[in-house]
Amino acid sequence: MHDQIYLFYYRFMKKTLLLNIALIVVFSTFYSCKNNKDNANVSRATGWRINDPNGYFNYNTKYTEQPTPPGMVFVEGGTFTKGSVQDDVMHDWNNAPSQQHVQSFYMDETEVTNKMYLEYLEYLKTVFDPNDPNFRNIYNGALPDTLVWRNRLGYNEVMVNNYLRHPAYGEYPVVGVNWIQAVEFAKWRTDMVNQLYLEKNGYLSKGARQEARSPDSLFSTQTYLNAPNLVYGGDSDKLQGRRRSRKDTLPSYANQSSGVILPEYRLPTEVEWEFAAVGLSEIRLYNNYLGRKKYPWTGSSTRSLKRSNRGDQLANFKQGKGDYGGIAEFSDDGADITAKVKSFPPNEYGLYDMAGNVSEWVADVYRPIIDDKMNDFNYYRGNVYYKNMIGKDGKVVLITPQNIDYDTLSNGRIVAVTLPGEIAQEPINGNDVYLRNNFTKSDNRDYKDGDKMSSRYYRAMNEGRRMYNSPKNVSQSDSLGNFTPSYDESNARTTLISNEARVFKGGSWKDRAYWLDPSQRRFFPQDMATDYIGFRMAMSRVGAKTKSKRKVARK
Repeated sequence: MHDQIYLFYYRFMKKTLLLNIALIVVFSTFYSCKNNKDNANVSRATGWRINDPNGYFNYNTKYTEQPTPPGMVFVEGGTFTKGSVQDDVMHDWNNAPSQQHVQSFYMDETEVTNKMYLEYLEYLKTVFDPNDPNFRNIYNGALPDTLVWRNRLGYNEVMVNNYLRHPAYGEYPVVGVNWIQAVEFAKWRTDMVNQLYLEKNGYLSKGARQEARSPDSLFSTQTYLNAPNLVYGGDSDKLQGRRRSRKDTLPSYANQSSGVILPEYRLPTEVEWEFAAVGLSEIRLYNNYLGRKKYPWTGSSTRSLKRSNRGDQLANFKQGKGDYGGIAEFSDDGADITAKVKSFPPNEYGLYDMAGNVSEWVADVYRPIIDDKMNDFNYYRGNVYYKNMIGKDGKVVLITPQNIDYDTLSNGRIVAVTLPGEIAQEPINGNDVYLRNNFTKSDNRDYKDGDKMSSRYYRAMNEGRRMYNSPKNVSQSDSLGNFTPSYDESNARTTLISNEARVFKGGSWKDRAYWLDPSQRRFFPQDMATDYIGFRMAMSRVGAKTKSKRKVARK
């Protein structure tokens, strides 16, 4: 009897003890989380509370990581060998292998399509009436050149008249867009997306972005960051959002520390594009790459080796003389010109058409040599540093409908390079670079390859001799649109390479398989367009290199 009582008492006390331990763990976890949350709002520098209504310092202490922007995929950066892996049959010798490191970034999963670009055109047409002489060149300057489809000995008028606007081509990559137009598209996209994010987070009034359809009341991301009270023409109703109507510890205007505003959309650099295209993650074993890749997919063939689709082409390209798609009804790639995006499998990063379909503009100025000895981290040639223009009143100078900056291209087309509501920019000067050792001037496109110090004509540079002695075709157009062409007829020109020559990457529907190799690089004038060059956008990643805690398989 005593043994049974003792056993009952022992089991009861054991359960009670376990219950108490569980409660202690739960309450400890609760208070630990509460204390951690409280600690996140207390400055480790001063001990003062952050985001205190009676304090002075506001900061987003709940920030986790940068969200993936619309239409983009995450590309985790790392080191790789940039350069050719096959014989240089073109004898360009312009992409010798070099070790490079790329920071993590985001990239469009597809090329920018006709439908995406038409949204941009419709916005410009709505805000800047093309019938208004003051704004005519804004819309007209953004229009793709549909005449790129014409061929002296070919009938392509169906593409001239339909490719851009007909819904049959809506999900096809846009072409006829020059490098400058692609950059302007990126600026527009940056502002449109950030308006959406600011509205979702309560910094803008609901519907403000739809109502801002006047040249005097536009949104600019950089203006919002530097002078938010001037955005939307200073309309406070649009700028208040729901935060001023409630007791919120965050400020009424978002800033960099709010963690809401995304970095700018932009063209990818050449090393970013090549790193993303080759997709080396699939041939990685621990901290080594198992060989080199010739294409964005595994293998040395352009055809699939999978049982389900064995023999199918993995990209849209020209397979031989007079063969742009294959035999009718049994087409090799299903396209004779460009193809609908996502028609072929993506690479390891989830990126479509990184080989074939259309070649793509990248940000870099072209030079025959990648100077990895000067830099091997986020390599990029093309930096021109500007700063915000400050007026006599000490405030930033805004672009107005009366002082829009236009650029006259070599073909006479006029393109708007600033829009109302943006902050006017000016090159940095000597005061900005005083006692600096990382850069000494605004325009660095020629640095170590075209500037005085790198030219064998160093003593004669001031006499007009240039290392890259390329043609200069400077055309003019007056306010009425009258075009005066100017041809450089000098016989002394030795190259087409200049600071206005931009790199484009990847093979297209008009190229043979040789150009599908992501390491191949070519150049084209930045103010000209073709029927085989398109583009996609990239965005830098802020914060951690990885999106989640790395999990390494153990063997």
